[in-house]
Amino acid sequence: MNKLLTTTILTLTFSLFLSCVKGQKTQSKIISMDQNTDSLNLDTATFGAGCFWCVEAIFQDMKGVVKVESGYAGGHVKNPSYKEVCAGTTGHTEVAQIYFDPKIISYDTLLTIFWHAHDPTTMNRQGNDVGYQYRSVIYYHNEKQKEQAEKSKAETDSSGLWENPIVTAIEPVNNYYPAEDYHQNYFSNNPNQGYCSYVIAPKVQKIRKEFKDLLKEHAE
Repeated sequence: MNKLLTTTILTLTFSLFLSCVKGQKTQSKIISMDQNTDSLNLDTATFGAGCFWCVEAIFQDMKGVVKVESGYAGGHVKNPSYKEVCAGTTGHTEVAQIYFDPKIISYDTLLTIFWHAHDPTTMNRQGNDVGYQYRSVIYYHNEKQKEQAEKSKAETDSSGLWENPIVTAIEPVNNYYPAEDYHQNYFSNNPNQGYCSYVIAPKVQKIRKEFKDLLKEHAE
């Protein structure tokens, strides 16, 4: 079952879960897709943690995160479509590419949020979203990020945060492509959609509670 099927099912029962988001503030001040980040001295992190709508929504809340872009990484097909990625034929993972100011939020802090934001112990699965495209993966952009990711994974694995062993892959980023426009800022633009209210909203609220001190003012 992938999130397209899940969305169809949840939409039918959407009214039962509307209360999950009634008190939720609408996200604002989201950086536009075409804003130039090259001149802002930003760093980049790329994470796969299940549905990219979830990952995008979580990291958009954090101080120091300037832009989050949903996309596809790690596959062998040029400029894949969402349909192709969901079919599992391209080798891509759904990812969030995070542009952040390291003077405000560190890569290590982003990694900590990553380990809390999804279940890194399930192979190619997050909840009802099943398939290689939903795998847990950290795509590093340089050797320093690789070292930080490996250290953070080992420390988290031995910390007891998760009962089962972590299966998250750590790989160099390659063949990254932005997802289609309608995937960008998806949770912010569609808060009352069934998947958003039932699946994404609880994850966002959980992370907001656990990392309250790191939230942007509009997300508190």
